[in-house]
Amino acid sequence: MARRRKARELALQFLYQLDQSGDSEPGPHEAEFWARHPVDDDARQFASAMVRGTTANRPRIDETITECTEHWDLDRMAVVDRNILRLAVYELVWGTQESSRFINGILDRVYRDLRPAS
Repeated sequence: MARRRKARELALQFLYQLDQSGDSEPGPHEAEFWARHPVDDDARQFASAMVRGTTANRPRIDETITECTEHWDLDRMAVVDRNILRLAVYELVWGTQESSRFINGILDRVYRDLRPAS
């Protein structure tokens, strides 16, 4: 599990880098990114797949996020927040059943733990 967590961290960092540079294609940046963030092959492959999947589906992901937010443009969101949402939507929609259970489990727990008592 620690390997997947690390891969998700790196995927988020890579998406952040792409967002900041205004690039939508990870390919030209992969060699440099992985040279600065060495990890084992499994973690790298998982992170790369998440980045490629998120960027390939970014228009649909951004449309989904925009439809679910009220009075918030994606451009107004913090870069980290925007890319966390993109990565989460990608995993929920296009990820494995395991991914969606993992994400939903965490979000359910956050909701239970942080919502005000009625």
